[in-house]
Amino acid sequence: MLTKQVSKSEIEKILKELPDEVDVEEMMYRLYLLQKIQSGEADIREGRTFSHSEAMKRLSGKWQN
Repeated sequence: MLTKQVSKSEIEKILKELPDEVDVEEMMYRLYLLQKIQSGEADIREGRTFSHSEAMKRLSGKWQN
């Protein structure tokens, strides 16, 4: 299951790392990136991964068609 929620403390951490003035697009991108990282970490925890050889096999088949 993909999580679409980010904790308040994670948002505060992002805000502290940003300069005093920042574009809204930059903030949105960082939140998007954080969500994608969390989603990937959840996939790893739940075993939804491919080995390197499996990934190469899938990709090579996709690009040869």
